[in-house]
Amino acid sequence: NQFRVLMGFPAFAGGSTRQVSFLAQGASLPGQTVTDVPVNYRGRVLHVAGDRTFGAWQITVLNDTDFGIYRSFERWMNRINNLTNNSGLTDPVSYKVDSAVEHLDRNERLLKTYKFIGMYPTGLQDIPLAFDTNSTIETFTVDLIFDYFETDLGGARPGGGNEATFSANINL
Repeated sequence: NQFRVLMGFPAFAGGSTRQVSFLAQGASLPGQTVTDVPVNYRGRVLHVAGDRTFGAWQITVLNDTDFGIYRSFERWMNRINNLTNNSGLTDPVSYKVDSAVEHLDRNERLLKTYKFIGMYPTGLQDIPLAFDTNSTIETFTVDLIFDYFETDLGGARPGGGNEATFSANINL
């Protein structure tokens, strides 16, 4: 159950892909749903495949002492919708990025890759503060939404190529 998160960040957010990859404590492989469209025909209901939808994708990140990743997500979300004046970026190309999650075996060999296209954060969860959690490392969860994902059908990366090529494709 090993994995690696390759989180792309817009330049204005200042996030570190390597730091997220190291500090990501939890992630998931994306879910998907193909909706059902019932069609009434001659007294029967025929079922036809409808639209494919994707839910939000979550990652859980260990918080470091300088709040580096947390602050990057805060900056990213603030550019999408400013905290003080409710203004923000209007062109989705300005705030959407491509990212990926890699499922690895025990020897860190790639089992499967999911590349998320058009991703941005929609939720930055709170970090609970309490005196009784002094031996617990702080974590936070980020909810991200994406347009769609690409996945490989074997051990190769989507679109082929090596890690450098793949990383370049997600603007790391």
